[in-house]
Amino acid sequence: MGILNFTPDSFSDGGLFNSQESALNQARKMIESGADIIDIGGQSTRPGATEISLEEELDRVIPLISKMRSQQDGCGTIPISIDTTRSEVAKAGIEAGADIVNDISGAVFDEKMLSTVASLGVPLILMHIRGKPQNMQQLTDYQDLIGEIYTFLEERVKAAIASGIYPEKIIIDPGIGFAKTSEQNLEILRKIPQFQGLNCPILIGVSRKSFIGHILHQPDPQKRVWGTAAACVSAIVNHADILRVHDVKEMYDVTCVADAIWRTKN
Repeated sequence: MGILNFTPDSFSDGGLFNSQESALNQARKMIESGADIIDIGGQSTRPGATEISLEEELDRVIPLISKMRSQQDGCGTIPISIDTTRSEVAKAGIEAGADIVNDISGAVFDEKMLSTVASLGVPLILMHIRGKPQNMQQLTDYQDLIGEIYTFLEERVKAAIASGIYPEKIIIDPGIGFAKTSEQNLEILRKIPQFQGLNCPILIGVSRKSFIGHILHQPDPQKRVWGTAAACVSAIVNHADILRVHDVKEMYDVTCVADAIWRTKN
């Protein structure tokens, strides 16, 4: 899953792709480099990010999705996920041509999200978080990290099914970097297999995140490519199904080799 942040303030690429032309070019590069899904978001979810209005989020992402779908190249056909916590944006995004809803709140922030996704009949990614991006890094005190994340995701999966979303259309994400310390992020990566009990595909997003910078003493997110690669390999070994990344070209090679070693069935 290639990340396309159509924002001025995302943590590692904010402002780089906030025109339709630059965003389309980046989408094409990611597709050519091997991306299977393009994840488009208009609201930064970095720690401390300022929440934008509904109108601004719609104005950022809906024209871009429509523009992608009008192209005659890979942009016109590649699966698109709309990264949003608002049901109105999810609905408009799917109607504009997106295929998947990616909700970092686990469909908690907007009580209409689950019923909206159910009515649209599309897959939903449910992520674990505590609080909101503005305060989540103050909420990292867990008694049982993996158990609490598992319970949250289990409850959200049950709620999604109860709302009419088919179980086979639910993807889970333990939320690395969201209300987690660096050591907690590492523990999640070590224990990904424990989430297989939920019987959902597992998405892992480690790309360029601060725990990698902490290990490498690297403050520049764009210089965390190979640290990201190591984390991606670890996720593959531990049975992650989808990797959400910025550096698609590099991670494509990394994942192909890791898959060949660890995931190819004899």
